[in-house]
Amino acid sequence: MTGTPSSPLQRVQSGEEPEFVSYSVRDNVAWVMLERPDVANTQNLRLLGQLDDLFRCAVDDAEVKAIVLGGRGKHFSAGHDLGTPERDKHLERDRVHLWPSHLGLEGAESQYVLEQDVYLGLCRRWQEIPKPMIAMVQGGCIAGGLMLAWVCDLIIASDDAFFQDPVVRMGIPGVEYFAHAFELPPRVAKELLLLGERMPAERAYQFGMVNRIFPRDQLEKGVEEIAQELAARPRFGVTLTKQAINHIEDLRGKRAGMDSVFHMHHLAHAHNQLTNDHIVGGMDAKKMAAANKRKA
Repeated sequence: MTGTPSSPLQRVQSGEEPEFVSYSVRDNVAWVMLERPDVANTQNLRLLGQLDDLFRCAVDDAEVKAIVLGGRGKHFSAGHDLGTPERDKHLERDRVHLWPSHLGLEGAESQYVLEQDVYLGLCRRWQEIPKPMIAMVQGGCIAGGLMLAWVCDLIIASDDAFFQDPVVRMGIPGVEYFAHAFELPPRVAKELLLLGERMPAERAYQFGMVNRIFPRDQLEKGVEEIAQELAARPRFGVTLTKQAINHIEDLRGKRAGMDSVFHMHHLAHAHNQLTNDHIVGGMDAKKMAAANKRKA
């Protein structure tokens, strides 16, 4: 009998599409790695779908006690794919929430429906994973890259890592998973957004956004040691701890605030479409890369 591969891992490794994310398990730790180093691990829809599949593998595997999310190559992730040859905004995708396909919708509705499911929706889903998660960040963690790091419980960075959300250059008030003012003091969050400069790992550590910093060549070893510590903790205790902290953040207004800013985000997209017929204000990948080289 033929049909859809029977497991999330088989779907990713079926050969039916490029393998943008890899998965391995070592000593009860799942290593989930972004595999687009030639384009700084920018995120197209298929990469995000594969990432969701592989997180499901880690959740379903009783032997996995902790999860590490990393990116192969020079950078952790330079954010959403703004225009590589494999950008796939106009392809149908498997949807994980009960929202319709964005294809065939008109005006602002198309982008709103897409991002509600694939950006905001997936990030919220991943934040609720019951197993402890570590973001292993080297090089650039930019815009959509922040979203992937912020859903993890710990962020461990290399000494050359930097964090950046430059999308105000596009006329947009930050990325869709708007955790900025929960990850940073409000005035520093404004600086990150309004200036759009690179925040070095050491400065992010001073504000509590980064947990530990290692030299680049010692990053994976340092992350592995911390992951093993997490894996040794009682499983249900870890789950309840994650739920407790997430619950407190929501009591402080994280979810409601994020919903409000998501609507502002899409007002900005609609405004850009009305004024220059381009949802990101005409700022393509090349223009953004040139503008993003300033350091704080």
